[in-house]
Amino acid sequence: MLPLRIAWRYLKSKKTHNAVNIISIVATLGVVVTTAALIIVLSVFNGFKGMVEERLSQLDPDLMVTPASGKVMANGDSVADALKDVPGVKTAFAAIEDQALAIYADYQMPVRLLGVPDNYARFNGMDNVIVNGGGQSVLNDEVASYALVSAGPAVQLHVQPNSPRMLQLYAPMRQGRVNIANPVDAFTADSLFVGAVFQVQQNDVDADLIVVPVDFARNLFDYPDEASQIQVFLNPGTDTDRTRVEIARRLGKNFEVKDRLMQQAESYRLINIEKWMTFLLLAFIMLIATFNVISTLALLVVEKRESVATLRSLGASQQFVRRVFVAQAWLITAVGAIIGLVVGILLSLGQQYFGWVTLAGDTSRLIVQSYPVRVVWTDVVVVLALVAVIALVTSAITAAIARRSISTSPTPTA
Repeated sequence: MLPLRIAWRYLKSKKTHNAVNIISIVATLGVVVTTAALIIVLSVFNGFKGMVEERLSQLDPDLMVTPASGKVMANGDSVADALKDVPGVKTAFAAIEDQALAIYADYQMPVRLLGVPDNYARFNGMDNVIVNGGGQSVLNDEVASYALVSAGPAVQLHVQPNSPRMLQLYAPMRQGRVNIANPVDAFTADSLFVGAVFQVQQNDVDADLIVVPVDFARNLFDYPDEASQIQVFLNPGTDTDRTRVEIARRLGKNFEVKDRLMQQAESYRLINIEKWMTFLLLAFIMLIATFNVISTLALLVVEKRESVATLRSLGASQQFVRRVFVAQAWLITAVGAIIGLVVGILLSLGQQYFGWVTLAGDTSRLIVQSYPVRVVWTDVVVVLALVAVIALVTSAITAAIARRSISTSPTPTA
């Protein structure tokens, strides 16, 4: 305890040489800035991750069942009906997803078709992402069938909702031989009206997705009773992980059961990679900043040679003196880290709740008007652990410097 008190006195006292005071302040500020930057940057990545989760969850089911091998599963409707008895399951239905060629007027492009039941919009946020078409996501009515077109195909095909012109869709025939003289016969074709255009601000969805009635998709792709996926929606408050495990147990190893995070594993993986790569870069900058701390302590050891001699004359051992300078290293790092944590957390919380820093551009076209930020306390623990490791390294180097300086100092005489 006494070495810590002496180290605290050394930290507060004015140094003999003004350069030592400046270097001490710079060293402490280096730890403050890098610690605050770590908290802020990690919180920004958490905010973007939360925004992606919120946007994707509008269309993704709570759970999705896919075949472990192959493109489709047999008796898709029977599998979906069997899952409705699982506790916590609100509904489950079979869906068909495959590639097709879309043609509208003089425009064409390859698209990804998703065939779903007519009540699809009742269980997800489809109605909330309609941007053209009256805000309705109707797939069938008493007159005709309709397609819900994402923003990418809508722009490239120049589609117009509620237009009398029909959207034509082509898919390769699954069975039969190809007539080289007339290759058009190798495709199954069908058409339907465009009911609405939707946009979820996510590239892998908006780029090429078109939602159609499941019966239309089955006829087009020649899948009478197969399904490429089973979409499962849960009751509010249901334990998703427990339900996923139970469904996987019932279906067996021939099926894969994915929650929302697993369904978008690639997007989340990229965000996490960017987050922790940035963390490593800032950690390296913090490590460089601690060189200032080491320089400060090296100068302090030299400046306090007389004080060290006095302590030795009073009976202090070399180990005691080393502990004083090791405590000094911990104090500088701890003070800088605490101030940095407080600053970083306060700035992040302020941005999270008040949106101080706004995004540049036309706010009417932006999803959010300010940088999304979310403070996660596990990140604070990670930053504290990093600071502790760096402080440990700094104290070890300081102990070595102090040992060498003390060993070259004249031995006190009685």
